[in-house]
Amino acid sequence: MVREEKSETLHATSVAIGGRAVLLCGPSGTGKSDLALRLIDRGAILVSDDYTVVKWVDGRLEATAPQTITGKMEVRGLGVVDMPCVDYARVALIIDLTDDIDRMPADPQERLIAGAGVPVVRLAALEPSAPIKVELALKTVGLA
Repeated sequence: MVREEKSETLHATSVAIGGRAVLLCGPSGTGKSDLALRLIDRGAILVSDDYTVVKWVDGRLEATAPQTITGKMEVRGLGVVDMPCVDYARVALIIDLTDDIDRMPADPQERLIAGAGVPVVRLAALEPSAPIKVELALKTVGLA
Protein backbone atom coordinates (compact mmCIF):
# COMPACT_ATOMS: atom_id res chain seq x y z
CA MET A 1 0.00 0.00 0.00
CA VAL A 2 1.37 3.41 -0.97
CA ARG A 3 0.74 6.17 1.57
CA GLU A 4 -0.59 9.40 0.13
CA GLU A 5 1.84 12.27 0.71
CA LYS A 6 0.08 14.69 3.06
CA SER A 7 1.06 17.73 5.06
CA GLU A 8 -0.67 19.71 7.76
CA THR A 9 0.11 22.96 9.57
CA LEU A 10 -0.61 22.79 13.29
CA HIS A 11 -0.88 25.46 15.97
CA ALA A 12 1.97 23.82 17.88
CA THR A 13 5.44 24.59 19.12
CA SER A 14 7.83 21.74 18.45
CA VAL A 15 11.18 20.72 19.87
CA ALA A 16 13.52 17.84 19.09
CA ILE A 17 14.62 15.63 21.96
CA GLY A 18 17.15 13.02 20.97
CA GLY A 19 16.30 13.72 17.33
CA ARG A 20 12.56 13.06 17.80
CA ALA A 21 9.97 15.83 17.55
CA VAL A 22 7.55 16.56 20.36
CA LEU A 23 4.61 18.74 19.34
CA LEU A 24 3.36 21.02 22.14
CA CYS A 25 -0.28 21.77 21.29
CA GLY A 26 -2.77 24.11 22.90
CA PRO A 27 -4.50 27.44 22.55
CA SER A 28 -2.57 30.71 22.84
CA GLY A 29 -1.49 31.40 26.41
CA THR A 30 -1.34 27.75 27.56
CA GLY A 31 2.44 27.76 27.88
CA LYS A 32 3.68 26.17 24.64
CA SER A 33 6.69 28.48 24.27
CA ASP A 34 7.37 28.53 28.02
CA LEU A 35 7.53 24.73 28.16
CA ALA A 36 9.63 24.66 24.99
CA LEU A 37 12.13 27.08 26.59
CA ARG A 38 12.42 24.86 29.65
CA LEU A 39 12.91 21.79 27.45
CA ILE A 40 15.57 23.66 25.44
CA ASP A 41 17.29 24.49 28.72
CA ARG A 42 17.41 20.71 29.34
CA GLY A 43 18.97 19.95 25.95
CA ALA A 44 16.09 19.96 23.45
CA ILE A 45 16.44 21.93 20.20
CA LEU A 46 13.78 24.16 18.68
CA VAL A 47 12.06 22.88 15.54
CA SER A 48 9.34 25.54 15.28
CA ASP A 49 7.55 28.02 17.51
CA ASP A 50 3.78 28.50 17.47
CA TYR A 51 3.15 26.83 14.09
CA THR A 52 4.61 23.54 12.89
CA VAL A 53 4.32 21.96 9.45
CA VAL A 54 3.97 18.17 9.68
CA LYS A 55 4.45 16.17 6.50
CA TRP A 56 5.40 12.78 5.11
CA VAL A 57 9.00 12.69 3.87
CA ASP A 58 10.64 9.46 2.70
CA GLY A 59 8.11 7.27 4.52
CA ARG A 60 8.13 9.06 7.87
CA LEU A 61 6.25 11.89 9.54
CA GLU A 62 8.45 14.97 10.04
CA ALA A 63 8.00 18.31 11.75
CA THR A 64 9.50 21.49 10.33
CA ALA A 65 9.04 25.25 10.68
CA PRO A 66 7.26 27.42 8.16
CA GLN A 67 10.05 29.23 6.27
CA THR A 68 9.07 32.65 7.65
CA ILE A 69 9.66 31.65 11.30
CA THR A 70 12.60 29.24 11.06
CA GLY A 71 15.00 29.84 13.96
CA LYS A 72 12.70 32.38 15.63
CA MET A 73 10.88 32.10 18.94
CA GLU A 74 8.49 34.51 20.63
CA VAL A 75 9.47 34.86 24.26
CA ARG A 76 6.83 36.62 26.30
CA GLY A 77 8.30 39.80 27.75
CA LEU A 78 11.28 39.79 25.35
CA GLY A 79 9.68 39.58 21.91
CA VAL A 80 10.93 37.51 18.98
CA VAL A 81 14.43 36.13 19.49
CA ASP A 82 16.79 34.09 17.32
CA MET A 83 17.21 30.51 18.52
CA PRO A 84 19.36 27.59 17.36
CA CYS A 85 17.11 25.12 15.58
CA VAL A 86 17.00 21.95 13.51
CA ASP A 87 15.48 21.93 10.04
CA TYR A 88 13.27 18.92 10.77
CA ALA A 89 12.75 16.02 13.19
CA ARG A 90 10.75 12.81 13.03
CA VAL A 91 7.43 13.21 14.88
CA ALA A 92 7.16 10.96 17.94
CA LEU A 93 4.69 12.53 20.37
CA ILE A 94 1.98 15.16 20.84
CA ILE A 95 1.63 16.89 24.20
CA ASP A 96 -1.83 18.43 24.65
CA LEU A 97 -1.48 21.32 27.09
CA THR A 98 -4.38 21.66 29.50
CA ASP A 99 -5.05 22.12 33.20
CA ASP A 100 -7.57 19.25 33.17
CA ILE A 101 -5.26 16.27 33.76
CA ASP A 102 -6.32 12.76 34.73
CA ARG A 103 -4.33 11.47 37.69
CA MET A 104 -4.27 7.97 36.19
CA PRO A 105 -5.04 8.31 32.46
CA ALA A 106 -6.59 5.49 30.47
CA ASP A 107 -4.77 3.81 27.63
CA PRO A 108 -2.61 6.12 25.51
CA GLN A 109 -4.53 8.02 22.88
CA GLU A 110 -3.56 8.85 19.31
CA ARG A 111 -4.33 11.73 17.00
CA LEU A 112 -4.34 11.45 13.22
CA ILE A 113 -1.86 13.98 11.77
CA ALA A 114 -1.13 14.11 8.03
CA GLY A 115 -2.50 10.59 7.71
CA ALA A 116 -0.59 8.96 10.60
CA GLY A 117 -1.49 8.16 14.21
CA VAL A 118 0.68 9.97 16.75
CA PRO A 119 0.58 9.22 20.51
CA VAL A 120 -0.97 11.97 22.66
CA VAL A 121 -0.30 12.80 26.32
CA ARG A 122 -2.09 15.55 28.27
CA LEU A 123 0.01 17.73 30.59
CA ALA A 124 -0.15 21.08 32.38
CA ALA A 125 2.61 23.17 30.76
CA LEU A 126 3.32 25.45 33.69
CA GLU A 127 3.84 22.76 36.34
CA PRO A 128 7.48 22.75 37.48
CA SER A 129 7.75 19.04 36.57
CA ALA A 130 6.33 19.45 33.04
CA PRO A 131 9.68 19.22 31.18
CA ILE A 132 10.56 16.00 33.01
CA LYS A 133 7.11 14.58 32.28
CA VAL A 134 7.56 15.35 28.56
CA GLU A 135 10.88 13.48 28.56
CA LEU A 136 9.34 10.52 30.42
CA ALA A 137 6.38 10.44 28.05
CA LEU A 138 8.73 10.40 25.07
CA LYS A 139 10.54 7.40 26.57
CA THR A 140 7.38 5.46 27.48
CA VAL A 141 4.71 6.48 24.98
CA GLY A 142 6.43 8.16 22.04
CA LEU A 143 8.28 5.09 20.85
CA ALA A 144 7.70 5.93 17.17
